[in-house]
Amino acid sequence: MKKVRIAILGLGNVGSGVWKILEENREQVSIRSGYEIEVAKILVRNKNKARNVDVPEEIITTDFNEILEDDSIRIVVELMGGVEPAKDYILKAISRKKHVVTANKFLLATQGKEIMEAAKKEGVMLYFEASVAGGIPIINTISESLTANKIEQILGIINGTTNFILTKMSQEGMEFDEALKLAQKLGFAEADPTSDVEGYDAMYKLAILSDLSFNSAVDVNSIYREGITGITAVDIQYAKEFGYTIKLLAIAKENNGELELRVHPAMIPSKHPLANVNDAFNAIFIKGNAVGDLMFYGKGAGDLPTGSAVVGDIIAVLRNGMDDYVAPVSKESNCQLKVQSMDDTVCKYYLRFAVMDNPGTLADISSIFGRNGVSLASVIQKGKDEKKVPLVFITHETFEKNINEAIKKIKKLPSVIKVENIIRVENI
Repeated sequence: MKKVRIAILGLGNVGSGVWKILEENREQVSIRSGYEIEVAKILVRNKNKARNVDVPEEIITTDFNEILEDDSIRIVVELMGGVEPAKDYILKAISRKKHVVTANKFLLATQGKEIMEAAKKEGVMLYFEASVAGGIPIINTISESLTANKIEQILGIINGTTNFILTKMSQEGMEFDEALKLAQKLGFAEADPTSDVEGYDAMYKLAILSDLSFNSAVDVNSIYREGITGITAVDIQYAKEFGYTIKLLAIAKENNGELELRVHPAMIPSKHPLANVNDAFNAIFIKGNAVGDLMFYGKGAGDLPTGSAVVGDIIAVLRNGMDDYVAPVSKESNCQLKVQSMDDTVCKYYLRFAVMDNPGTLADISSIFGRNGVSLASVIQKGKDEKKVPLVFITHETFEKNINEAIKKIKKLPSVIKVENIIRVENI
């Protein structure tokens, strides 16, 4: 059997998973790829760091040049994360005609165009299945299996940390801080959870999915982003009363030649399949104009699920012929689609106010909504003979700009103490 030498950059959680899979599934990987895969070098920052895999000492290196200058190494697997030095290493590997597999969502979302153009110019393959949703094969599905379709919509739960937190809040009545601490204790959340709980991680992944789905380069900074730190157990309970479940959604749609791109908490009908995706699992719901509705479900992170996607990409490189590969003719996007302003987004909305229990308060608020084009679907007022009571609304569909204008005026009412929360409602 033919042999191929590869290098792995990084031996953290995902790198360790890749090593385990290549060792434990060696025979199956060889049969399916047609090659005996040899890990020639693994790049690490610290040779002496304790690791959870047993790797031969002689293949560990701290010098990338040992990999770059070794022409027998044909595939470089980048699992370091971040922009630098990962970007520099990838571009240098490409310039030496080495094929690249990466799981680096942040790098692809922010610098992907430059890297893809370099790969095309040098005639090498670039695979990145593991960059979105761990072990779920969503990148290949969009770029290969669904190419006969015009993708109309993507809705996804693509961050396992926030889904775990919201699951605990919903099922066990935890507040956000308590659920976050549990997620950190169990290893689902980092010590600094900002990227996850503030929606950045999901935003990077949505940028990659949107670029592939709509054939239009997406500026990651044009995606509306809102995290889950403002969600409370009170909102979770009201959602249940209205028949909804709260999830952090990544949403991409094409509307009249514009892209609607947003990441934020949303109430979705509790009977929808996405509402029943719990704990650290991910799910992506796709609507194609030919295939209809599809949903992909599985583990979105972890050493083995993500490692599975990485090894799958390595096998794909080998199956596509390392030596005979001819890069496709570079083609520009059919059109550069404009990203729609959030003001023009149409949704239903959940709004929770703290108000004084005064006669006419409900009428005053309802009047302002009406004058600003917001129609109310449901109202709940709880509490009696108290100075401060909650007042909760679900609206019919309306423009975001109408909601924002109404809220500005409602805040000025003397009987309104505070706007406690605003959550979009997706009737998917």
